[in-house]
Amino acid sequence: MKPTRVLVLNSGSSSVKYQLIDMADKSRAAAGIVERIGEGAVADHREALRIVARELDGQGLGLESAELAAVGHRVVHGGTAFTEPTLVTDEVLETIRGLVPLAPLHNPANIAGLEVARSLRPDLPQVAVFDTAFHATMPEYAARYAIHTAVADKYGVRRYGFHGTSHAYVSRATARLLGKDPSEVNSVVLHLGNGASASAVAGGRCVETSMGLTPLEGLVMGTRSGDLDAGIVFHLTRVAGMSTDAVDSLLNRRSGLLGLCGDNDMREIGRRMAAGDAAAQLAFDVYTHRLRKYIGAYFAVLAAETGGTVDAVAFTAGVGENSAAVRQAALQGLGALGIEVDAVRNAVRDDSARLISTDGSRVAVAVVPTDEELEIAQQAYALVSSA
Repeated sequence: MKPTRVLVLNSGSSSVKYQLIDMADKSRAAAGIVERIGEGAVADHREALRIVARELDGQGLGLESAELAAVGHRVVHGGTAFTEPTLVTDEVLETIRGLVPLAPLHNPANIAGLEVARSLRPDLPQVAVFDTAFHATMPEYAARYAIHTAVADKYGVRRYGFHGTSHAYVSRATARLLGKDPSEVNSVVLHLGNGASASAVAGGRCVETSMGLTPLEGLVMGTRSGDLDAGIVFHLTRVAGMSTDAVDSLLNRRSGLLGLCGDNDMREIGRRMAAGDAAAQLAFDVYTHRLRKYIGAYFAVLAAETGGTVDAVAFTAGVGENSAAVRQAALQGLGALGIEVDAVRNAVRDDSARLISTDGSRVAVAVVPTDEELEIAQQAYALVSSA
């Protein structure tokens, strides 16, 4: 019988998350996480993968199982070299290693997971699925920054985008929710977690996204600033005497919601707002104002790209799926764009994909739980099945 299981590995700097998914029915046979890598009990990624193997063995789902069709690996940055799921070879690994300067916090851990998994099961197809790949369909005028072309080309400076597996999954799931083929649907997808990004998807093809060379650009996030005047960096280095590393830390780890009000948990911000906390209210207002700007901009992008209308706005990830207040505020006053939110539907807590727009809304508003692991499994399985 043809093997149908895919082991999905997400190797971070200090953790390895895994799911074992049976593609025959898309069920989860196992899931877990190994944390605190390098802090004692788990010395390195090799030991973490051995722990994963032992946990699977303990459930009768061993890594040596003949039912495994492939291992699918999340890799954050594929640059311009990788725009689709890719079978991992020595040459592919070297190319991914060459992309480390574009993702120094993520790609090294992804590479470690790839190397260890290959050594444990050298006979099994290992498939790299890239966060950046879904956004590779952006037209050149959307991907380019307006800096000197020679400098941009030499150092790989362009918009790559991230959260691609989530945007791909949610845009397709939104189309299914509307009873249409993805090729028939134009949507704005809002992935709102501690990291946050927006994408404009025209008939299943990404034509614009908010994150850029790095995950810093775009929406206000939990600890990241999102869009800002690049001159701020020069101002802080010249006037405040901050080093480039200090500015990097400020913008990535001490900005966003955390920098504005001291909290990066939207639930806590909501509680503080209810108690009349002005700083929390301002943080919420800055966050949702930025969302409205991007929604409006992406309506214009999709109209220009397709000559048609936007069919849906989809919210996903932790904040997008769970904060009715954020969804309501982000779409407040956008009736001119054809968006009408049903307050009762919006307030309902539900783990399923659902519409929260009114029956008369020209644009559907959807809440779609993301499933990046399933997306990785589907892409990996499709690749090895076609080989």
